[in-house]
Amino acid sequence: QVQLVESGGGLVQTGGSLRLSCAFSGAIFSRYAMGWYRQSPGKQREFLARISRFGGSTNYADSVKGRFTISRDNAKNTVYLQMNSLKPEDIAVYYCNAQGPIDDDYWGQGTQVTVSS
Repeated sequence: QVQLVESGGGLVQTGGSLRLSCAFSGAIFSRYAMGWYRQSPGKQREFLARISRFGGSTNYADSVKGRFTISRDNAKNTVYLQMNSLKPEDIAVYYCNAQGPIDDDYWGQGTQVTVSS
């Protein structure tokens, strides 16, 4: 069974940076495309970024393009989200997602990001 564990969230000032990590276990990591999403109170879960199985392709939501970077290290079974120029509107719980070859879909438990103004 695939397990995803996010880490790296916390409190940062406006304009600051954080790097989120998501550790993957329970299957062959390189068979999964990986993504990051977030959810703010009272809002639907929002897509942020996605990276293909070997990292050759990425795509981003317009809201984070140019500020956030997704990457992965298949040797470490980990996907990252580098977040720069953080704003108060980035406050949310951030979730890691894995999409497998048979449309199997997994989520982590989330990590809180708070940006102080």
